[in-house]
Order: sequence, then structure tokens, then C-alpha cells
Amino acid sequence: MTARLVDIAAQAGVSEATVSRVLNGKPGVAAATRESVLAALDVLGFDRPSRLRQRSSAGLIGLITPELDNPIFPALAQVIGQALTRQGYTPVLATQTPGGSTEDELTEMLVDRGVSGIIFVSGLHADTTADMERYEVLRGKGVPYVLVNGFSAKVRAPFVSTDDRAAARLAVTHLASLGHTRIGLAVGPRRFVPVLRKIEGFQLGMRERLGMAAEASAELIEHSLYTLEGGQAAADTLIGRGCTAIVCASDMMALGAVRAARERGLDVPRDISVVGYDDSPLIAFTDPPLTTVRQPVQAMGQAAVRTLLEEIGGTPAPHSEFVFLPELVVRDSTASGRRDDRRSA
Repeated sequence: MTARLVDIAAQAGVSEATVSRVLNGKPGVAAATRESVLAALDVLGFDRPSRLRQRSSAGLIGLITPELDNPIFPALAQVIGQALTRQGYTPVLATQTPGGSTEDELTEMLVDRGVSGIIFVSGLHADTTADMERYEVLRGKGVPYVLVNGFSAKVRAPFVSTDDRAAARLAVTHLASLGHTRIGLAVGPRRFVPVLRKIEGFQLGMRERLGMAAEASAELIEHSLYTLEGGQAAADTLIGRGCTAIVCASDMMALGAVRAARERGLDVPRDISVVGYDDSPLIAFTDPPLTTVRQPVQAMGQAAVRTLLEEIGGTPAPHSEFVFLPELVVRDSTASGRRDDRRSA
């Protein structure tokens, strides 16, 4: 066995002590290092210990997303999946659909299959009305997890989020600099943390740039669904209230806002300016190309994977929120609003 330890350690590029810990199932070894040792066993033709052979699904990581219609979710799934694969893990994508499996059902399915950990994207952790006890139950089962986009102080876990306050503030600042004074906000249901944060950023931007009190800017906020149709309905209402520019909570909603303007015979951006959120794939090729606030998908996805693997490896990351700054991407759906008082909706 001593000769074997030397050979395995040399093949894996680790110490003999680390090899011994892996073969004996001891904690305190990073997931990537553990996989390297097991791979070295395979390469050298040694049989894996029976306890390791039985854990055939130890390399599975669950990824739960709300749906795949919004292009931002496939984009995140791709980044997370690639990062996991590079570390020797197999991603298992579980997607909620209307009338289909719930987050709790998908979580139970993944746990039953022995996943090493789970990444939740825009899940119930983002819903202020949801019972957060479900995540404590999951922790009690010994399954590490990371939560993306949405924060709750009631959950003891690492969170990875875009700075939604900064995103809305960036959009307002951009539109105000173009001369718009009547700016609307089209967002999802109020119960979601990202929505509440976007509202805070929007109202802060309206106060800073236009001197508008919170009571006045609240009248320019419209809640709807995170869909093209939802964006269209919200934008139509906001245009009716005299808005010449609209900040949307997703690119899909922004495309709906463009449709709402055109159905009123208005031109984007000559009559109505529209700003999206996400910078989803292909959004630069819409008509007009969409000005949007970009989520740092690559950095966030990699951070989520890195944090989860640290949890799995026995070196937990701080149970706090890692916040990533968004970026304004200016294209052709926004223009000067200095003539906005000439237009009546």
C-alpha cells in the first residue's frame, strides 16, 4: 500500500497524506483534490475502495431554475454547468414549469439521487412570503447549497447576487442624463427581493437626479409578470401616465415595452426610451438593439460553483451575500428626451 500511495500521490500531484485521507473517506479534502485522487486511481489501474465505489453519484450537482423561457436562465445554467464539468462534476438541471414540479419536489428528487450539492437560481429564497424553513431542513440532510439572486437573512447559506439597487439607479441616471423627467419602472411582483431592491434603486435615482420624492416616484412604478406580455401591459399603463422612458426588470419585459409603444403608434427611441435588464443572449440584435443593464453572468456563475465546492470540501464560505456590480450597456433603444413635453400619450 505504501508503494501505491507514492504512485497515486505522484499521479494526482498531492501528498501521500492527502491520498490516505481520500482513500479512508476522511473530511477536510477539497472536492477538486478528491476527484484528482480518484482519477489517479483509475488511471493507474487500482480499484477504488468499496466505500467510494458505492458513492456512484457523488459527482452530481443539482441546479434548480424557475424556467428556461427567460434567456438569462439558460445563460446562467451554461456557465454553471461548464464550471462544474471542468471540476469533474456532472450538473443535473432541474427546471420548474407552470403546472409541473415545484422547487420542493425537485429538491427532494435531487437529494434522493445523492447529489453532492445544489445551486438554486431565483428560487423561493427570493420570495419574502415563502417559508425559509425548507432550506434548514435541507441543511439538516447534509446537502450543501448556494442561492443565486435573492437574499434572506433567515437562511444560513452563501448567496450570490447582482446589485439590483445599483442596476435600477444606473438606468435612471442614464435616462435622466438624456433629458427624461418622466421615467417609469416596470417590475415583477412586489414580494420578490430583487423587485424590492430595484424599487429602492429606482426611487433613489429619481430623487438624486430629478429631485422627485418617493411618494411621487411610487406613482411611476407598475408591477406585472416577468414576460413579454407582462412588460407590454406594464409599459402601456406607464405610457398612459405620461412616461417618456421606461426601466424594465428584464429584457423580456423590455421587448414587451417596445411592443406597447409601437401599438400606440410611437417610435422607440424617438418617442419612448426603453432600458432592459440582464443583457440576455441575442438582445443586441433586436429591433432596435436594446439598451440594458448587464448581469455579470460569467462571474456570478463561477462564484456560485466555487463557493459550493468549498462547502462540499469542508471549508464553508461565509454565510453572507456576495454582491456583483452590474454594467450599463447603451445601444439604440434610448435617446434624448428633451422634447418629451411635446408628446401626449
